[in-house]
Amino acid sequence: MEVLQLTNFLAAAVRMAAPLLLASLGLVISERAGIINIGVEGIMLMAAFAGYAGSKLAGGYWYGLMVAILVSIAIISVFAITTIKYKSQQVIVGAALNMFCAGLSSFLYRLIFYNTGRFDEGIAAASFPRISIPVLSKIPILGPVLFNHNVLVYFSFVMVAVLWIVINKTSLGLKIIAAGEHPKAADSLGINVLHVRYLATIFSGIMIGIAGAYLSIAQASSFGEGMTAGRGFIAMAVVILGKWSPIGALLGALFFGAATALQLLFQITGVEVPRNIIMMIPYIATVVAVLIVSRNKVGAPSALGVPYEKS
Repeated sequence: MEVLQLTNFLAAAVRMAAPLLLASLGLVISERAGIINIGVEGIMLMAAFAGYAGSKLAGGYWYGLMVAILVSIAIISVFAITTIKYKSQQVIVGAALNMFCAGLSSFLYRLIFYNTGRFDEGIAAASFPRISIPVLSKIPILGPVLFNHNVLVYFSFVMVAVLWIVINKTSLGLKIIAAGEHPKAADSLGINVLHVRYLATIFSGIMIGIAGAYLSIAQASSFGEGMTAGRGFIAMAVVILGKWSPIGALLGALFFGAATALQLLFQITGVEVPRNIIMMIPYIATVVAVLIVSRNKVGAPSALGVPYEKS
């Protein structure tokens, strides 16, 4: 593989990893607190639409990002209330959100942008530009791979360090872990388990919202129906592969990002592989990775998915 091809491949892997990393970091926090949310796919899709709509209608990608976060928070608040307060089954509510968001995003996209004249100037929305870090971006190979991306990519890597510190070095991290491992013991020590779970879930919604906005106004400058294409489910696999750790989530996201980037590499190099097989690569990698991890009997948080009732 030529140096230029290798550099392009690694840079693409980082870009493809960013939305998975953002979403999986949010899931790491919520799952460590005991909340499992399989509705991440639908929430991310709605956030992608909201980000595109906000950027397109308001004329700025920061507006799009804010709208995406607010919409994601609104949706995940419904999930939090139904599962934490009313003790509904988390998996069922998450599955319902996936179906609801898929239909709602398509409906709103067609309602707002079709037959309204809003596409007269094209479908492109304002999107986050790439920012080259001075000096560092000039380093051979490493510079283009790590230091020539948009601000959301940099943010995702910074959050890995921030969340590692929060989980491992702060009292807040201990409360989150306690809420997911031994909620009754945490309650007996004066920790408000429900409050912690609410905050962890809302935080995950913020991160999922940013991940969705990344797809439509950072990785692309448009919205497509179903454009998440399973990334929400892959983000869940990243959490498992990363053993519920921010650093593990980073490594898992890079692994799946590289699997996705292989599609681009095959197209550039002209490898004669049927397109359908190329498109299957990330999903095959997901299944293989989860099977490998599951054989190691890595334990999830003890109270993951279990509603807590204050005694």
